[in-house]
Amino acid sequence: MNPVPPTTTRAAEAEKPALVRPWWIPPFLGPIPAVEQRHLSLLGVISIAILFEEYDLAMLTAALPQIAADLRIAETDFGLYLGIIRLGAVPAFALIPFADRIGRRRIFLASLLGTALATLATAFSQDAVQFVALQMLTRTFFITGSAVSVVMIAEEFPAGHRGWGIGMLGALGATGHGFAMLLFSQIDHMPYGWRSLYAVGFVPIVLFPLFRRRIPETDRYRSHAAARAELDATDVGAISLQPLRDLAITYPARTVGIALAGFLPSVGLISAFQLTGYYTQTVHGWSPGQYAAMVVLGGGLGIFGNLVAGRLGDRFGRRLVGFVLLGTFPLWVGIFYNGPGWSIPIVWIGLVFSSSGGRIILRAMATELFPTSQRATASGFFAILEAIGAAVGLFLLYFGSSEPGDFVGLTTLLSFAVMAGAMVVVFFPETKQRELESIS
Repeated sequence: MNPVPPTTTRAAEAEKPALVRPWWIPPFLGPIPAVEQRHLSLLGVISIAILFEEYDLAMLTAALPQIAADLRIAETDFGLYLGIIRLGAVPAFALIPFADRIGRRRIFLASLLGTALATLATAFSQDAVQFVALQMLTRTFFITGSAVSVVMIAEEFPAGHRGWGIGMLGALGATGHGFAMLLFSQIDHMPYGWRSLYAVGFVPIVLFPLFRRRIPETDRYRSHAAARAELDATDVGAISLQPLRDLAITYPARTVGIALAGFLPSVGLISAFQLTGYYTQTVHGWSPGQYAAMVVLGGGLGIFGNLVAGRLGDRFGRRLVGFVLLGTFPLWVGIFYNGPGWSIPIVWIGLVFSSSGGRIILRAMATELFPTSQRATASGFFAILEAIGAAVGLFLLYFGSSEPGDFVGLTTLLSFAVMAGAMVVVFFPETKQRELESIS
């Protein structure tokens, strides 16, 4: 039985624009399109949740020198340990399809709580093995929550502003990096060093009741669930992996496309970003405060890539915007790691701008190209291939580095994988300003 698309009734109803600008969208992020207040409310609460998940991601990059020194991890082993951590996302492939069976809301809330608990537990790691294991678990929940959050925004926002919604989610979530850097700048004054930074994981645990009250299920999923209500509840677990098989059978070309679009850019993106904290603090002698200032100030400008990609993608098309942003990434990487030291803060803006904007385009298209019954599965499949690509990039750094400092040349070379990913985008169907049901 086919689900009843909610867009029929939505198209007949005039949208009620948000009359009051939410406090959590600062004016410098640009004007707000004419979307309903409920859309903004959903965007706000999901963004706050994602902020804490992004916090953990940023901390591993910034505090890598301190973590490595405390847990006695050699520079030449970074790629191995970090690659294993990234593979922690693979088990998320078993969790994300359940969002197509028991609901987006339940899986998102479970992933949020899991990420917070694993982040908090990381603060008590006694050796490298424990740290890697807990960070792998963190990645499992983080990838699950991140994939489902994009699906929720894509399903709720109107077609004409869907790109803006996903872009704003990325921009607001990226403030988690800024929050992490503000704390990281004081790492030398904290009683337990990097461990104190991971202890912040208790905050989303305290706020969890708020997230439960404020995050609703999407209308599209409710319509889909109502259409298949005749299925026995005991069958849910048995058929939960069915969308994984259906994905490749029903949409073989699109499935291969999002696999390549997830894998290839990640090979270059992770190698470029993961070692920025280590590179600036060890090669150029920056202090934690200097690195934090660059991430907060330069990254604050760079995250506009999310918004620019979303708005321009809604206007000129996802394919063109994605191709340009991803295609210029190797240029920024080459200057960052091989140019003069004074250029690093300036180039950082371009690095963040092109990568954040390009990834938003990729995530949007991976979500938009599939129907409601498979949308979370497709988004999860893309996220897992992103994680595998990141792990491969880090393993290449490990096996290609025999001496300290080798990562500089390898990182520059691997960045061209992002350009290869840009070539894949142009072969996708254009999704701008189209209802999800007409795309799939």
